Amino acid sequence: MNIALIGYGKMGKEIEAIALSRGHQISCRVDSKTTVNHVDFSDTDVAIEFTKPDLAFTHIHFFLDKKIPLVIGTTGWNDQLTNVTNKVKETNGSLLHASNFSVGVNIFFEINKRLTQLMAPHTEYNASMTEIHHTQKLDSPSGTAITLADDLIEESKYQKWNCIEDNDGVSSNTPQQLDIIAKRIPDVPGTHIINYSSEIDEIEIKHEAKNRKGFALGAVLAAEWLQGKQGVFTMKNVLNLD
Repeated sequence: MNIALIGYGKMGKEIEAIALSRGHQISCRVDSKTTVNHVDFSDTDVAIEFTKPDLAFTHIHFFLDKKIPLVIGTTGWNDQLTNVTNKVKETNGSLLHASNFSVGVNIFFEINKRLTQLMAPHTEYNASMTEIHHTQKLDSPSGTAITLADDLIEESKYQKWNCIEDNDGVSSNTPQQLDIIAKRIPDVPGTHIINYSSEIDEIEIKHEAKNRKGFALGAVLAAEWLQGKQGVFTMKNVLNLD
């Protein structure tokens, strides 16, 4: 399989190493100095995109128009998901997006949902969330944290979330609003903690990435799975978690 790497930072290089180790080829690399309009994608079977939120939406349309399947790991554009889904239908395209490609994180998503269901009747517990990432991460809270929060809100007393950046924000202190504390620390791949606290006890679940390999492997697995398919997919489809 010939893979185009859209974004050639630390994640792009990690994806490249894993893709090559699994017998794939890199058809081209797009970095901050090169735009997709100046690259030949004629030998590309699938593109993997990890760039910036302000570029992601443009890249999505570009690859759908070119009929090239796209795996997109950039977060911060999901308010446009309805438009993207319509575009995929119009072009008979193929797109797989995820807030996190790590197999472990996607299992953590399911654990979070189940724990939320178990905790929902016990309103004496107050939930909160902490997410910690490297200082180069542009979106806050992380896409992973938003996914966790949205899943928690769907099954609980909470109606929306409130981001507190680096503890400088103000806690909501309301029973209907879930606080997400977003911290940025150098060289932290990603940590997500969900806490339930009452006057009696405390329950906590945590996922901590040790490096970027899990994210990169998941992206390559997604690219392999996407071949020959049409539609909009997520890692749930790849891992048969539905």
